[in-house]
Amino acid sequence: MQLARSRLGSSFRWKPAMGLAFAGLGDWLFYQRGPIGGAPGVLALALLAGLLVGRPAVRRSGAALLAVMAATVFALALAWDASLLSVMLFWLAAGMAAQLPQAGRFDDGWQWAQRLLWQGLRTPFGPFIDLRRIARVRRAGHGKRIGIRRAASLLTIPLLGGTIIAALFCAANPILARAASALLAIDTSFLTICRALLWSLFFAMLWSLLRPSLLKRPHPLFEGRGDTRLPGFSPASIMISLVVFNAIFAVQNLLDAAYLWGMASLPEGMTLADYAHRGAYPLIATAVLAAFFVLIALRPGSETAGSPMIRWLVTLWIAQNIVLVASSIQRTVDYVEAYSLTRLRIAALAWMVLVAFGLATICWRLLRDRSSAWLVNVNLAITALMLTIASFIDFGTVAATWNVRHAREVGGAGAVLDLCYLGQQGDSALLPLLELEGRRELQPEFRMRVHAVRKRVERGDPMNGGLLHASRRAQADALAAGLPRMDMGEGPRECDGSRIPEPAAALPPAPPRPSTPLPAPPQSPSQPPSPH
Repeated sequence: MQLARSRLGSSFRWKPAMGLAFAGLGDWLFYQRGPIGGAPGVLALALLAGLLVGRPAVRRSGAALLAVMAATVFALALAWDASLLSVMLFWLAAGMAAQLPQAGRFDDGWQWAQRLLWQGLRTPFGPFIDLRRIARVRRAGHGKRIGIRRAASLLTIPLLGGTIIAALFCAANPILARAASALLAIDTSFLTICRALLWSLFFAMLWSLLRPSLLKRPHPLFEGRGDTRLPGFSPASIMISLVVFNAIFAVQNLLDAAYLWGMASLPEGMTLADYAHRGAYPLIATAVLAAFFVLIALRPGSETAGSPMIRWLVTLWIAQNIVLVASSIQRTVDYVEAYSLTRLRIAALAWMVLVAFGLATICWRLLRDRSSAWLVNVNLAITALMLTIASFIDFGTVAATWNVRHAREVGGAGAVLDLCYLGQQGDSALLPLLELEGRRELQPEFRMRVHAVRKRVERGDPMNGGLLHASRRAQADALAAGLPRMDMGEGPRECDGSRIPEPAAALPPAPPRPSTPLPAPPQSPSQPPSPH
């Protein structure tokens, strides 16, 4: 028991002070000074420094140091341009660095997903769990609990005497009196509560890395080997299914080749953009269903996987699925050329590439008798690589630049430029808008609208602006200095920069109708008198 107490004391030695120091740094970066450029990256690097100082085991583990290096890359991404993606990638890498000294190595992506999920769920409650552990160990060391009477007798004289002495000093020293008044004044405003929550969050973040809890028994990955004992999944039915599936896919791929590559004309009333938009996502769903079918019905080591004919049919079907994904990519590209590029369409193209890669690895796993862990790990690796690259790229700027350079207003073959969408991109569209405003071929009215949208974007300063924001603003100032000044006049404008028309002048109200009947008009002398 004495050994357990000594280990607990050594593991807790400086960690609370480090947690408070880290929380103070976060408070200074995000509250006292306000949001500054690169603050999330600075805080992330400080978190890694605290991990290396507070956990010597991390410094002695080569695998953990590799994870720290990966987390450093994502910390730089946070400093460059903070986003939810870079925050998530940084936290995953830092969590792996904290747990690798105990886990030993990166063995299975599925099990590591469970460990990191457990760590994320445990993070808000980690300090309270460790406090309970401290109390339990100390109670076991003393043999009994410290009673209320004993605590009262132990603390009464120090607290009472200290309070009296402090009160006398405050009465004699106005500076101490003012400091005590400020210290004892409890502010219950919403801002103060949020600040306290911010301190708690930062403390819990570092504490979860300094005191990680490794999930002892993560569920193993379903291996997916051997014959499938499911009704209808016999070798004969699977072979017939593959023949039917290959025939249907062949028809679809031939139609895509004829229409998308200009070998045949589309049906009357349908444009290429309609054809591209209609089929991109359903075809990807078909490819994903095909992947699930292969994983369930053609597992390595099964009777169906050992049949040469079935293996040949599966390879042909997977190849047709990859061609189908390529057609979906081409459909999306055609739709972008006909309309515009957006963040969502860029993400859709990336997802299609991942689907094609996953289909190829499923086929390779079947042909080379690979394990399910290999299949999961290789797909996680390519996904992590793609997400790492994406964390350094502003896809809002990519979309805005493409739309500006292919817009119909500048002689491109694209659609009419959507200035409202560019304005919604905020700082990401600033440089493309300046490039567009400097084009000589623009009509004066359209140039005025572009100028109005650009000015609205300049007024919006992002709260988490990083180094990319500072660099972009410096380039924007240099480009704006070379543009002629424009007078937009008074009055509000729409999201596309067009002027909102003033409401029409209200008509004067109609005179009130009389409540009593009007007298009859006088008769003319030439008319005979009325008999009535």
